[in-house]
Amino acid sequence: MRIYFRQSLLVFALYLSVCLSALAGNVGQISARDLPPEARQTLRLIQQGGPFPYDKDGSVFGNYERQLPKRARGYYHEYTVKTPYARNRGAKRIITGGERPPYYEYYYTDDHYASFKLIKD
Repeated sequence: MRIYFRQSLLVFALYLSVCLSALAGNVGQISARDLPPEARQTLRLIQQGGPFPYDKDGSVFGNYERQLPKRARGYYHEYTVKTPYARNRGAKRIITGGERPPYYEYYYTDDHYASFKLIKD
């Protein structure tokens, strides 16, 4: 009985470690003043409620890459950061976290969701 308890405890500890690592994701931090000018402009548009230049701005972000903390669907929304000279929306986005504006958290990605930085004021 003790052996099974120890094994169960070990498996639980391993599972918890994996979950915490997944929650941590690949999220760094960046100051809002250190963002590129285009990202600061997008952040201002988000905070004032638009108008947004792209139809997909404000759409639900699924977090399929699991880089951000796990939340219920609809918690995250994405907004395009204009990329100079790009013919499409480019790879830069600001992801907002919260049920509705004003949002609680803002993340910046410049590599199309491969990594994120939490935007700090």
